Amino acid sequence: MINAFKAYDIRGEYGKDFDKEIVYKIGFFLPKLLQTDKILVGRDIRLSSQEIFLALTQGITDAGCDVYDLGLATTPMVYYFTAQHHFKASVQITASHNPKNHNGLKISKTNAEPVGYNTGLKDLEHWVENEPIITTGKKGKIEQYNCMSEYEQFLLSYKPDFDNLKIVVDCSNGMACLLVDKILGAKPHYINKRMDGNFPGHEPNPLEMENIVQLQTAVQHSHADIGVIFDGDADRVMFVDENAQFISPDLMIALLGHYFYEKKNLSGKVLFDIRTSRDVKEYLIQLGGEPHMWKVGRAYAALKLKEIDGLFGGELAGHYYFKDFFYSDSAMLAVILMLNIMADFKRKNISVSQAIAKIKKYENSGELNFKVQNKTKIMEMLKDYFCEQESCLHLYDFDGYRIEFADWWFNIRPSNTEPYLRFIAEAKTKDLLNEKIHIVEQTITDNAQ
Repeated sequence: MINAFKAYDIRGEYGKDFDKEIVYKIGFFLPKLLQTDKILVGRDIRLSSQEIFLALTQGITDAGCDVYDLGLATTPMVYYFTAQHHFKASVQITASHNPKNHNGLKISKTNAEPVGYNTGLKDLEHWVENEPIITTGKKGKIEQYNCMSEYEQFLLSYKPDFDNLKIVVDCSNGMACLLVDKILGAKPHYINKRMDGNFPGHEPNPLEMENIVQLQTAVQHSHADIGVIFDGDADRVMFVDENAQFISPDLMIALLGHYFYEKKNLSGKVLFDIRTSRDVKEYLIQLGGEPHMWKVGRAYAALKLKEIDGLFGGELAGHYYFKDFFYSDSAMLAVILMLNIMADFKRKNISVSQAIAKIKKYENSGELNFKVQNKTKIMEMLKDYFCEQESCLHLYDFDGYRIEFADWWFNIRPSNTEPYLRFIAEAKTKDLLNEKIHIVEQTITDNAQ
């Protein structure tokens, strides 16, 4: 078993969890996995990305398959061209928000559908570990595939007038730097806007609060209306309000409802993951939306959004999915639509924090991680305990458990890659939330072995 093969993609510390020899084999077996003779390849700015690109494309071409080299790219760019230009396979070389010494491969198939462990990566891992490399003598070619202007025009077609907004954008020294000013223009105040695989500003993970301090400071100093921060490969985005307060990304799913259900006067379904605040569901229903809950991760969300033919969706981790983007996630498109909504709110003298306050009614724990070995046993204990103590309104069991009661709910789910249980809860009062968290902590402490 290769440590880098995960539920959603291939990712890990480069040189430790995987190396160029493994990457070469991945490239060699990819055409067989996805039954294609041409593969689109993009890459991020990480220091190891060029070496990985060379090993990957050597493997692909040795298998007799052609490579279309997109060059430096955001991950959503790769999704766009995979679907729009009818590629049966693509690879983005990136470790997304992970530290600089990490890297990885995000593999997509026809229509930019994700290839996860249960939809191809397991077979690929088996071949890499066990199958010999046998070349046929046919050598594939590598062609440059420069289509940036087409992608820019696609995004600009959604751009509204948000000149009334004062915006700070933190590009995290990542792939958003590639096109952010061409899309958002010169007016926003940009920080960490130089692509640099060392990520000198901060690690490219906006969910870690130390990484948004620069953005918060810039918002305060410039008296901005909103702050925006991208992750390393620009498939995730997060926001702070005019008071420099971090906004939980799931709440922004609710705000997107204003664009689709009010501004565009559409009807349809919206998808969110099992950790999402109850506030989001209740708010979207008021706007006329049809909420659907599903598993965490793009490998599940993109396929589910397509299955239900949803308009849009999102995740607590800051991914936002759109029917008009081939059911895939695009941070830049999410930003454009969010700024559209916020510009309308400002014209009505509603600030970002006031808009969020209209959504947020519950107290939220945030995601808590507990290191345990016997994950299944503890999940069952917590389910049984709480369902015996009070009346359970809903029990969802497709990604761990989400159990809802009249005044609170919780989700407990096992990590796919680490010995952690991930727990999140919401309640109508802070005291009730703290009471439930205390019970969970005590139960896990008493039974962690």
